[in-house]
Amino acid sequence: MESLQIHTDSRSYPVFVGEGVISALPNFLKTHFPSLTKVVIFTDGNVGERYLPALESVLTEFHPYTYIIPNGEYAKTFDVYQSCLTYCLEKKLDRKSLVIAFGGGAVGDLSGFVAATFMRGIPFVQMPTTILAHDSAVGGKVAINHPLGKNMIGAFYQPEAVFYDLNFLSSLSHVERRSGFAEVIKHGLIQDEAFYQWLLTNISDLTALTFEQLEYMLKKGIQIKSVIVSQDEKEKGIRAFLNFGHTLGHAIEAEAGYGKVTHGEAVLIGMLFALKLSNKLFNTSFHYEKFKTWVEQLGYNTSIPEGLHPQSLLERMKQDKKAVDGHIQYVLLERIGKPVAVPLDDQFLLTELKQFQQD
Repeated sequence: MESLQIHTDSRSYPVFVGEGVISALPNFLKTHFPSLTKVVIFTDGNVGERYLPALESVLTEFHPYTYIIPNGEYAKTFDVYQSCLTYCLEKKLDRKSLVIAFGGGAVGDLSGFVAATFMRGIPFVQMPTTILAHDSAVGGKVAINHPLGKNMIGAFYQPEAVFYDLNFLSSLSHVERRSGFAEVIKHGLIQDEAFYQWLLTNISDLTALTFEQLEYMLKKGIQIKSVIVSQDEKEKGIRAFLNFGHTLGHAIEAEAGYGKVTHGEAVLIGMLFALKLSNKLFNTSFHYEKFKTWVEQLGYNTSIPEGLHPQSLLERMKQDKKAVDGHIQYVLLERIGKPVAVPLDDQFLLTELKQFQQD
């Protein structure tokens, strides 16, 4: 079975993408973990109801434990994190045990952080079930949220492998598809203009994506992220470019209340704002209105949600992980495929946010 290879300073590992790749999981575990003692699956209610029997059926010889966590961002709290650790302790997991993160980005973030911190680190495998998770499942960022900021409590901890079975994407809602596709767009904008143009030309209806289109764009996104992560695993430099659209996006998520606006849809608004700033500061030739029309046709809301105030969003952005001493480092585009991080003045951002809300 073909795989993409992710190489970082701390670990190299395969990413299997395609229909039915779940069937390769048992042999992978037996080959790479011959003395494996216990397996625990963390998943949420939605994924568990639809797909857990399929996963458990291929893992019968491992007698896995399963723990169901809340759906979406509600899973990434201190309380849920502690309950997962308690479950691991109650089931007497040890350093030869393994965690499987079976679900979307929130499940992967939480499960990975549990694996990173239980007994100072046990192995885990990512099994993403959403388009959004093609970004979060690769690269080793694991975290939970704090009321004052998204993903502020976490670690860099790479999985042992990623099994991305496209059969699990068939039941995604339109909202989930929009959330995930925003990260696909991001990868094209920051790294590959030809890929971005392919998306513009070929994707006009997110409810009608073919398996061939899904496989192509997800592999492409993973490859783009792999190139960046291999050079900068712990975000000391160019990995920050993967946060394009996320500074305002995370602020919208936090200010609206986690779970009220999906991650990808918030990031899409953040990308629009960043593209507008990029055109203003770098006089780029990016066709902003064409892009806005395209994403609106795909079903995205392109405005900051009502009730969110520029000053509050600015304060949220100043708490972002990318802020330095309270100064916002903003990822912009000099052109498609040429991102740059620049410090932006509070008053300038506040003025631009107000204007963005009025557009």
